[in-house]
Amino acid sequence: MFHFLIVLQAIVAASLVGVILMQRSEGGGLGMGGSPSGLMSARGAADFLTRTTTILATVFILLSISLAFVAAKKGGSGEIDNSLQRTEVPAAPTAPVTNAPAAATPAVPAPANEVPLDK
Repeated sequence: MFHFLIVLQAIVAASLVGVILMQRSEGGGLGMGGSPSGLMSARGAADFLTRTTTILATVFILLSISLAFVAAKKGGSGEIDNSLQRTEVPAAPTAPVTNAPAAATPAVPAPANEVPLDK
């Protein structure tokens, strides 16, 4: 039912946009005046488009209210989805530092084919 109402809402919205764009701008809202010899200049066509706009707008609002009721009635489980929640990754444990004197560990020279990283 919800999906049907959503599709119907989209069709009504697209129709409403189309009907509004077909109307002649009587007040010059965007600065585009229409000539009296325009395609939709007949008063009967203007009345038809005005009535159609009113009907589509009313249907749009009623569909919006009914979609809100259906969504509220459908409801959710009430629990929060934690599937995308970030978790703290524990840092790798470091080796304990010993305070041994430097002379106690013999210095091993690097092989001739390797470059020391500290230089």
